[in-house]
Amino acid sequence: MRIATGKVVGGKVVVEGAPLDEGATVTVLARESGETFEVSAEQEAELLSAIAEADRGETVSAEEQLRSLRRGV
Repeated sequence: MRIATGKVVGGKVVVEGAPLDEGATVTVLARESGETFEVSAEQEAELLSAIAEADRGETVSAEEQLRSLRRGV
């Protein structure tokens, strides 16, 4: 599993970074214009911490995460 960011150009989604494999099945989540969300200060701190971990490369693969969920860890 991979997360990618892109923009709609000419009615098609253009993915930033490395291209997806031809024929890949994707899910698109698009924010509505002006759509916002609110989080508590604690949730914001957790989110910023998680983003910093990802920026440092401290991530796990989707396969590893699914294995740990199946084990109940």
